[in-house]
Amino acid sequence: MTQRPSVLIVDDRPENLIALEVLLESFDVDIVRASCGEEALAHTLDHQFALVLLDVQMPGMDGYEVAELLRGNKKTKTIPIIFVTARSKNETQVFRGYESGAVDYMFKPLEPVVFRGKVRVFIELYEQREALRRKTIEFDQKLAELEELQQQLEETNEQLLMLSTTDSLTGLYNRRRFEQIFAEEWERASRAGTALSLIMLDIDHFKLYNDTFGHHLGDDCLRTVAKALQTMQLRELDRVARVGGEEFAIVLPDTEQSGAELVAEKVRNVIAELQIPHNDESGRAIVTASLGVSSIYPNRDLSRRYLAEAADEALYESKSNNRNCVTYKACITAQEMA
Repeated sequence: MTQRPSVLIVDDRPENLIALEVLLESFDVDIVRASCGEEALAHTLDHQFALVLLDVQMPGMDGYEVAELLRGNKKTKTIPIIFVTARSKNETQVFRGYESGAVDYMFKPLEPVVFRGKVRVFIELYEQREALRRKTIEFDQKLAELEELQQQLEETNEQLLMLSTTDSLTGLYNRRRFEQIFAEEWERASRAGTALSLIMLDIDHFKLYNDTFGHHLGDDCLRTVAKALQTMQLRELDRVARVGGEEFAIVLPDTEQSGAELVAEKVRNVIAELQIPHNDESGRAIVTASLGVSSIYPNRDLSRRYLAEAADEALYESKSNNRNCVTYKACITAQEMA
């Protein structure tokens, strides 16, 4: 609810205060009375005034002193002050009034029409100022709400992006993100003239593991392997993804054959050292992995599918060779086969 404007009237004579109240009756305002300067200053601590009607000549602190103190206070310096005085129209006194901070000077006896006209201007200015202040507060609140919504939207988008690029079971990159990374690294290596290697790996006899121990433990096995791949000492630029049920891929930028084979062997050992119980067809008592590796120097005239196919073929050879091993296969392009 909008609060009514308040007007402070200050005069040491009660009859003058009554006369001012009568003149202000036509306005929808709250009137606060003060019979001296000290009382007027005290009221300004508790109220926000649209206007102060201030007598000049009062015992103790006169109107000029009150005006100067109001102007010197951050809270009250913008309150319009109209001096109301019975003194003669002495220009020196009028100038002093304006210098002390008054916006107008009126002489008794007051002309009601002129008085109300001037008061109306300041009341309307106050109401406009308050309306603008409320609108500003509302705008700031709306802006804060919009900023909060924007923050929530950004967080939601980040979550959606993470969900769209992350495997929900293992927390690794998913197949979609792997394809993006593979394409990005292929393009980067093509520009830089550097090597790019790819490791594909399968958990050995994982279907048998699921059939023997159940899908719940099968999921636990995949999560354990994924965590080991995440925490092993790979470079920050090396990316690991789960690209199928029990199939994982590792993209190794700036890595030639020898380095890729070392990483693949390290991965194979890390998985074996997890000592996850198994009883596979080869008689092994723990979970192991088969890995296929290939490397190439990409260029824009080649398709990255050649590298992916070579790594897949190497993986197939590892699985055909009693598993739990690393196989490297050179990447042969269509140009080389021609």
